[in-house]
Amino acid sequence: METQKNHNVILSTAYLPNVQYFSKLLLGEVVIEQHENYPKQTYRNRCEILTANGTVSLTVPVKHSGTKIKIRDVRIDYSGDWQRLHWKTINTAYRSSPFFVYYADDLMPFYSNREKFLFDYNCKMLDKLIGLTGLKTEIIFSDSYLQNCDMDYRNSITPRNRPQDARFSPVPYCQVFSNKFGFRSNLSILDLLCNEGNNSYAVIKDSSVFF
Repeated sequence: METQKNHNVILSTAYLPNVQYFSKLLLGEVVIEQHENYPKQTYRNRCEILTANGTVSLTVPVKHSGTKIKIRDVRIDYSGDWQRLHWKTINTAYRSSPFFVYYADDLMPFYSNREKFLFDYNCKMLDKLIGLTGLKTEIIFSDSYLQNCDMDYRNSITPRNRPQDARFSPVPYCQVFSNKFGFRSNLSILDLLCNEGNNSYAVIKDSSVFF
């Protein structure tokens, strides 16, 4: 991963990003913003997975004083046992899925090793997930806060008031608990990987609208 100024797709950092986020990695050169101020209640430190009780949000707790702080400088809060709880929830949700067993060893270190900063944690996990999905995207980082770019998704991939996305049309796939809840779209990429394995790339590509 390197720093570069030319760009046409910009994303925020995200924890276990959803399928919509991954669809943007196919659109062109991708820059992750590291100079924005940290906003609360976004996918920057949370994700959604499907469990026996329905869709559940997992949140990485952070140390935040209430003042403006760059996303690059946000520290993870380890005062609680969130890593164990997240891994337990993930394991319970996906242990019966077809492919969880193949990815568990790749994911487990993220729930035992302690990264100081959220941005570093997310980027290392994203790098691993890109490899697991078979994407060839190279991630670069902003040198300063980017004012203009061709495709800006920093604030449009959000858990609240989700705007229409003309470049994303989620393709259904078989999910654990689909017999109970039907298909739940746009969950964490973890859900897609555990259910579709090597076919995940095809689902991401088919969910992307190119024009």
